[in-house]
Amino acid sequence: MAVPKRRMSRSNTRGRRSQWKATAPDLISIKVGGVEYRIPRRLSRAVHRGLVDPAKL
Repeated sequence: MAVPKRRMSRSNTRGRRSQWKATAPDLISIKVGGVEYRIPRRLSRAVHRGLVDPAKL
């Protein structure tokens, strides 16, 4: 494990941490029963198979 040789300042530590950002999910349009929903791409197969209710997303 890497161990720093010197103590890092609070502003440097917080500045480094702030660069880690979550990305918004990639939304796609999908029609289920004549109603159009925008859902994450990774859930499209589950919605088509009826495993996930798109109205609750």
